[in-house]
Amino acid sequence: MQTGEIQREQWSSRLAFLYSIGAAAIGLGTLWRFPYVAGANGGGAFVILYIFFVLAICVPLMIAEMALGKRGHGSAVTSIDSAITAAGASRGWRIVGALSLLIPFFGLSYYSIVAGWAIDYSIASVAFGFAGFDAEQSRSMFGALAASPIRGGLLQLAFIMATAAVVGLGVRRGIETVSRIKMIALFVILIGLVIYNAVTMGLGPSAKFLLEPDFAALGAEGVLTALGQALFSTAIGVGVLITYSAYLPAKSSLPQSSMALAGGVIIVALLTGFAIFPAVLAYGLAPAEGPNLIFVTLPIVFGKMAGGQIIAILFFGLIALGAFTTAVGMLEPVVAWLREKTGWGRAPIAAMAGFAIWLVGLPSLLSFSILSDFHPLAFAGIENKTAFDLLDFTIANLLLPANALFLAIFVGWICRGLIGEPETGLRPVALNPWRFIIRFVAPIAIVGLGAQFLM
Repeated sequence: MQTGEIQREQWSSRLAFLYSIGAAAIGLGTLWRFPYVAGANGGGAFVILYIFFVLAICVPLMIAEMALGKRGHGSAVTSIDSAITAAGASRGWRIVGALSLLIPFFGLSYYSIVAGWAIDYSIASVAFGFAGFDAEQSRSMFGALAASPIRGGLLQLAFIMATAAVVGLGVRRGIETVSRIKMIALFVILIGLVIYNAVTMGLGPSAKFLLEPDFAALGAEGVLTALGQALFSTAIGVGVLITYSAYLPAKSSLPQSSMALAGGVIIVALLTGFAIFPAVLAYGLAPAEGPNLIFVTLPIVFGKMAGGQIIAILFFGLIALGAFTTAVGMLEPVVAWLREKTGWGRAPIAAMAGFAIWLVGLPSLLSFSILSDFHPLAFAGIENKTAFDLLDFTIANLLLPANALFLAIFVGWICRGLIGEPETGLRPVALNPWRFIIRFVAPIAIVGLGAQFLM
């Protein structure tokens, strides 16, 4: 299959592209990770820096990635190869395309485990709604789920194959349809939860926590964590922006699309904070609970509040739906590349890729049960990380920032005469500031992030 065959698929409209790219970007990174990293880093100061990084660093990077996809009209690998050929650059820059496949492939292999937990908690919400749960019961429930390889494996497989079914239907019938449903449901549920909190508990303490900055409580690590969260929640470097932009009509505005996506990510992050923290603070629980905030802390809250079962159903259903459309965005770059390589149809390619991802994810799944004492790099002195921990750390803290760095250098320096006003849609007055950020500001910021995590 050649590049042109991929290009025959197009979004039905610019709006369809926007809600599809938004649905892909807004997932567990925003709905699960943002609340607990904001809570762990003091709230307001972290949120302000996060918003600044999304607008100042991530928007220029999003424009760069979208320009590569819009210009290349193919998978991430094909679009990068096309730019390398046109720029007469070293073939070594194919690493950008390779990482744009490897990151979503391996990322989805463990991301789907957490998504499976969200599905299980959605079912539990319907069944009993966590009525009367205390801390011990909540920890016990989560521990039993994580430690069950059969239960977790079936949930993970069901989640991945449902993702493959949507991708197999194509851009318009599959990705667009599910993305539209997700984005409508996302805002309806989040706004409903915020209104409920405002009426029953008030938003004052949460507003103070989320919006009143205390930079003294932040620290250097918190600053870099805010940058990492910005990259994580805007889908930078995972191939989806390049791949989805390949289906754009020629005259689409990338700056407007990037700002719309950034605005959506920020709004959803804030709404998520106001959906979670009023209850956490009202019941005297710790905002800095960490990753357990969603699966251990919140069930206790839902079990105590009036109408808690309905709130739990809506909340965990939202988490599962958010994870699902992000998974669709992670699988599509892999499927697009395999279609180009094999010439096969979407449905069989998506099914085979999904099953392969599930198999690759089994060691991570078993890290919570029979492989909990297995530490793959113990021989290298890394004795406290399971297969899940290593994959999570490698993807989120090493490969994702590395690919964002490579993208910035590739577009800003290697393709300096190739990606300009026609490709980006930036007017001359904005083009030079954009290039300055891509060439200097973004690489320095990302190197600082990487240095912090490697120390």
